[in-house]
Amino acid sequence: MAIPAANSPPDPVLVAFNRFGLGARPGDRDRAAHDPRGYLKAELRQPDIALISLDDPTYASLPGSTPAIQASMAANFQRKLERMAAATAQPAMASAQATPERVAPAQPVPPPTAPAKPAPPIEATLFRAEAQARLDKAFRAEAGFVERLVYFWSNHFCVSVAKDNIVRASAGAFEREAIRPFVLGRFADMLMAVERHPAMLFYLDNQQSIGPESRAGKNRRRGLNENLAREIMELHTLGVGSGYTQADVTSFARILTGWTMAGREGRLGEPGSSVFNANAHEPGDAVLLGKTYPAGGMGQAEAALNDIASHPATAQHIATELARHFIADDPPPAAVARLAKVFAKSDGNLRALAATLIDMPEAWSTPLAKMRSPFDYIAAIRRAAGPGPANDPGQSLNWLNALGEPLWQPPGPNGFSDQADSWASAEGMKIRLDIAWQAARQVKDVGNPNDMLDAVIGPSASPETRQAVARAESKQQGLALLLMAPEFQRR
Repeated sequence: MAIPAANSPPDPVLVAFNRFGLGARPGDRDRAAHDPRGYLKAELRQPDIALISLDDPTYASLPGSTPAIQASMAANFQRKLERMAAATAQPAMASAQATPERVAPAQPVPPPTAPAKPAPPIEATLFRAEAQARLDKAFRAEAGFVERLVYFWSNHFCVSVAKDNIVRASAGAFEREAIRPFVLGRFADMLMAVERHPAMLFYLDNQQSIGPESRAGKNRRRGLNENLAREIMELHTLGVGSGYTQADVTSFARILTGWTMAGREGRLGEPGSSVFNANAHEPGDAVLLGKTYPAGGMGQAEAALNDIASHPATAQHIATELARHFIADDPPPAAVARLAKVFAKSDGNLRALAATLIDMPEAWSTPLAKMRSPFDYIAAIRRAAGPGPANDPGQSLNWLNALGEPLWQPPGPNGFSDQADSWASAEGMKIRLDIAWQAARQVKDVGNPNDMLDAVIGPSASPETRQAVARAESKQQGLALLLMAPEFQRR
């Protein structure tokens, strides 16, 4: 088989599956070979392709965010009662031990029984069920381009389960409710769904933000929390250096007061749901980015979000992030400009942006130099070598933890890094090698690793990669070497 020259454009089929998708499964390359671009665009035309259908019996039990948060609230309250009961019982037990008692005749001692294994916390159960649904979508996708878009936007608008059990219980539902339905829709609609979602309101502390001149602010002498306003402007929309000021952040925080999550007592609405608390909303007009927004309760923030969504700086920021994710760490300026233009002209149509990415010549000519993120790598392994233990996300989740990208647990509101060197450390590569070996040993019928190499990587495999796989001492070793090949690691 001919090997492409070092400076030739990358194999278009490998670009389709590595740059845009989640890696080829055996047989996938043949299906895409005649028209890689068309193969990707076919995903964009499939209705509801991004959704996890609750009509599927496998996922019918996945709750929405509100019941998931309610379950966490109830469990947390029960844990609190148990701690209080234990604290009360300790002094009584100590007093009883200090009081002499009449010694009763010795009785036969029954054999010890094994303690019952405690049930996992409800938050952990919900998290694993949502993780399994996400992993299933990755393994079953055709190319996986739409799934990659889901992960991009979920990381762009991230929440972290490290914040609290509330977020651990609802992170998967947040992605299903606020990201997936809009991933091929309008950016403004996704932005609105994200910022008013209870998981985001809780994660960025907007339930703690109270207008100083509001009824609640005067009574409680509490004030603004600027976290949500700052991250919307800095990370979600306009971007750093786009011209907004600290005064804009403060003003936007005032506009967002009242957007909150109903607590366990349900005073503001159904517990765990997103609600508007008029008593906490800062009254009066507000000026943001030079525009005055008349007093209007919840509608004031909705109007501001819609304007920010269509701001030229937002178009530039989103275009840069998309080009960096799908093309290169230092994206070609012409590609960014084209994406920003499409964003502005289409009113933030994300399907149009995705199609523009596919049509960009830079996406097909730029070398595959970015390192696959941990989730992309685990998905590619499972797609190439098999999905692993049935209905058990534990091993895949452990691999993600080991690689430094625990699911729905970024280090901060800016999400996980999208730079290639963030995942290319010597320690990270050693862990990838361990994972490749574990995955290869689990495959019962490996077949011929050389055939697998052709099926997954194709003509882009270098002579060194082919030689290493061909000289492997066992089929499992050959598969592990394939999963560690540079051509498999890069996107």
